[in-house]
Amino acid sequence: MTDGDLTNPFRHALAARPPLIGIWSMLNSTNAVEGIAWSGFDWLLIDGEHSPVTLADAMAHMRVLAATPTLPIVRLVWNDPVLLKQYLDAGATTIMLPYVQTAREAEAAVLAMRYPPRGQRGVAAMHRASRYGRIKGYAQRADDSLFLILQIETRQAMSNLDAILAVDGVDAVFFGPGDLAASMGFIGRPDHPEVTAEIDAALVRVRRAGKAAGVLAPTAELSERHIRSGFDFVSVANDCAMLFGAADATAVRFRSIAGSIAP
Repeated sequence: MTDGDLTNPFRHALAARPPLIGIWSMLNSTNAVEGIAWSGFDWLLIDGEHSPVTLADAMAHMRVLAATPTLPIVRLVWNDPVLLKQYLDAGATTIMLPYVQTAREAEAAVLAMRYPPRGQRGVAAMHRASRYGRIKGYAQRADDSLFLILQIETRQAMSNLDAILAVDGVDAVFFGPGDLAASMGFIGRPDHPEVTAEIDAALVRVRRAGKAAGVLAPTAELSERHIRSGFDFVSVANDCAMLFGAADATAVRFRSIAGSIAP
């Protein structure tokens, strides 16, 4: 048995050195995750919502990241207590849930994250989170190891933001400009000035509530703006965009050269 350190590393990093810069990982490749994790990002999001990432995949990515300086955030496909139970038992400690729109939905997420009497998380004797039963008093101390991030990405969620932030157990909110833009009538334009203004105004409300604020930045210019404006953690890159963008540029460059040579 071991006492085990159940301090949440993401919470510790936020307190020690904000703002934290991160990268979105959608390739579902442990090799890519491992390579990126040595690039200098503070955190990497394992995307289980819009990528074909299974529970087993997420565990493989977390194991890879454990040997690097980059911290994992695991995004589930939905705010579901059954999924949360599985991912918590698998050792995910910093979890992002998409499309949370009301305080009631936020409360449900918190209940699913916590053991009784503070919540409804199912109790198991042995799982990866407790080092397979080797951490003494894991069930009594597990709450200290967890960090819950809720995504705010619709006009309805924005209108309910203060109530969501008031829910005990919500550690941070994360603004998703893509879905927010769609809900505001600007689908496909996450960098629209009105969307950015809405997010900037919401940051003030998060600060007032004393919670942490994160955001996905669709452009390099907005990445810099959000970092300078005081967001605690900012997604500044995407592994798919970096790979495919570089591949497209390389193909264009050398196809142009090849095409200029007379047969």
